[in-house]
Amino acid sequence: MNLFTKRLILSLLLLILLGLGGTLGYYIISEGEASLTDCFYMTAITVTTIGYGEIIPLDSSPGGRIFTVILALFGVGSFTYIVTNLTALLIDRDVFLSYSKKRTLKMISKLNKHFIICGTGDIGLQIAKELKATDRPFVLIDKDIHKTNHLIDIKDFITLEGDATEDNILISAGIEKAKGIFAVTGDDNYNLVITFTARQLHPEIRIISKVRDIQQIEKIKRAGADSVISPYMIGGLRIVSEMVRPAVVSFLDSMMRDKNANLRVEEIDLTPVSKGKTLEEMDLYSREDILLLALRKDGEIQFNPPRATALEGNEILILMVSPSGRKELKERFGLAT
Repeated sequence: MNLFTKRLILSLLLLILLGLGGTLGYYIISEGEASLTDCFYMTAITVTTIGYGEIIPLDSSPGGRIFTVILALFGVGSFTYIVTNLTALLIDRDVFLSYSKKRTLKMISKLNKHFIICGTGDIGLQIAKELKATDRPFVLIDKDIHKTNHLIDIKDFITLEGDATEDNILISAGIEKAKGIFAVTGDDNYNLVITFTARQLHPEIRIISKVRDIQQIEKIKRAGADSVISPYMIGGLRIVSEMVRPAVVSFLDSMMRDKNANLRVEEIDLTPVSKGKTLEEMDLYSREDILLLALRKDGEIQFNPPRATALEGNEILILMVSPSGRKELKERFGLAT
């Protein structure tokens, strides 16, 4: 619970306490003869110092007048505190949101080769968790400020409030320097517009879009998506795999859940720095958290390539590797990851 919520709840509780305490006090003073409505009315005019006149006679009740004085002193102070607190809440919240947005934009300006996730539903959050687990920078975009604030408090993700179909929002998210964008909202049409907008702003960016209606796949591809994924198709394949190849699924799941190993199947684009070297000379076999699975060249994949394979510097390595192993390869050989 943040400070704004605590102050709001405290103010409301104090207001309720004043109302109930004053109403009950006048009801007891009148010995049950006054209605609860009249008792609440007396409380209200006392606390707010309106003073229209006593509707519950206090001439013969010294205790009632003492109670009224105490209620007035306590009530006026409390009521002033409540009004001041609520006013400050509104002002402070605007200041906080303005500062928070500036801080977010400053953080985004420092990112490079990051990813943008449009939509913070279940799939968007899973994407964010995977990028976080593999140490890849990203920005989350969502129109619901309550949802994004929740993510800031809980997950410490970089989030940006706004409509991802608008140019200025994607530009604020750093699309010009981004490596890829995920259009994964719950609306196919919305994902289509995000895809089209992103492609216009950054012709070279990789775009992955989610689709609910498989009939929309080709349309979203024509809008500029590099790949369009149906969660239902992926879910169906996963269910079949659980049935016919449970050991493989269990292995992959344990690989992704292991916090110590944190291995993933990754691809790394080689650069001319590696031209003329062999896989053996690339020193890919010295670490336990780096396992070369295949080599891709000119669209063809060679599984388990020999260590003596000579490289031309334009291949793609497919490895099982940890985030730290991937970083080491990048630093050691100048690889583009």
